[in-house]
Amino acid sequence: MAAERSGVVDPALFEQLQERVDQDGAVREELRDIIQTLEKHGRSAQSILSRAHSTPLAQLPTVITAAEGAVRDEVAAVQKLSEAASKHPYYKFNGMWSRQVQDTAFTILYCGYLGGFAPEGGNAKSGRLLPIEEVGAIMNVPVNLKEKDAFHLTIEEYLQALISLIDELARLARNSVTLGDYNRPMQIAQFIKDIHAGFQILNLKNDSLRRRSDGIKYRVKEVEDVVYDLSLRNLVPTETA
Repeated sequence: MAAERSGVVDPALFEQLQERVDQDGAVREELRDIIQTLEKHGRSAQSILSRAHSTPLAQLPTVITAAEGAVRDEVAAVQKLSEAASKHPYYKFNGMWSRQVQDTAFTILYCGYLGGFAPEGGNAKSGRLLPIEEVGAIMNVPVNLKEKDAFHLTIEEYLQALISLIDELARLARNSVTLGDYNRPMQIAQFIKDIHAGFQILNLKNDSLRRRSDGIKYRVKEVEDVVYDLSLRNLVPTETA
């Protein structure tokens, strides 16, 4: 009698769950391949941009041009990722690519700061902060989407990239002195102070972002120390003294 009794739970339920698990696995595999390509292009762009630390100012346009080309490769990968990801719920998979999108935004911000991505009809100039809308336009993706569930650049990703930019500029300030460029540390010091003041306005809910933003004050001090050393040696340019 007991042998004839059927189970309470239908095994088909778990078979259906396994099908869904397999479908999600296939989606993740497709996205992972694109993300790896984006990562590769990101490393290439950052490698080119790192030359700014050892390139005299007069030769920097060559580095900027090469970096813009590398960023275009990143953007092409972002477009493939956007097309694939937008077929699925954004917040189900966005953790897979958030860091790589942050890195792409960072290379755009850094290249823009150095003088790349001149505004249409305008001249390229260094020391410029690209707003999130401009970064999104370069990446050819929407920013901070609210009205639909699709791939986009989030405010958190932009701010994380901006903090990475601050870290990189603190290094650039020191290396610029080695290259004999005493004006750039002054420019960087003011830029970082302005960014620091901006972050103090924000009421950040993201724990990781809040912890990283707390470190901006240390970058401010690092660059201020560089400027102070220059002033002690009477190397501060007259126009910025």
